[in-house]
Amino acid sequence: MGLFDEVSRFLETRLEEFLRNNPHLELQALLEQLREQEQGTIRLITDLEREKQRLETEILSVAQDIKTWHLRIDKAKAAGRLDLAQAAQEREAALLRQGNQLWGQMEGARKRILQSQELLRQIQQRKQEVQAKAAQAKATSTSNWDTIGWDRGSSYSRATDPLEAQFQRLETDEELERIKRSMGR
Repeated sequence: MGLFDEVSRFLETRLEEFLRNNPHLELQALLEQLREQEQGTIRLITDLEREKQRLETEILSVAQDIKTWHLRIDKAKAAGRLDLAQAAQEREAALLRQGNQLWGQMEGARKRILQSQELLRQIQQRKQEVQAKAAQAKATSTSNWDTIGWDRGSSYSRATDPLEAQFQRLETDEELERIKRSMGR
């Protein structure tokens, strides 16, 4: 197991080093993650909307049953059958409790839909930001703009600057963590 751990650590280190040296690939990987999150969130919204629709249909059915039993209460009282009226009232009360429970579930589904739609909006916004950064990184890496370093008087290339790559990785990691936290809500 020790050799496997060492090889695994070595490969992870090499991969991280490769990604630091090729920030555009890291951005592409982040874009792919965001696409997957976007698709998953869209599926979740679709499932929640289906669930909400099912609950609405069930609520309408229970409401119709409540109406039926309410009429039966009146009919039993008019016929002088207080025993039937009492039983019908108990049935109506049970249906009302069931309806309230279904209503609460439907409201919960509505809230989850709204939260998921907000999450989708955030993911799409973040995806646009990362796409812009990827386009910028690609443009920067293909251009030959060199700038004089403020402290060295030497040439500086943003595309090959290790400090720039480290900060891009830090910013990307922070954004990824922010998205993960917002998805955990």
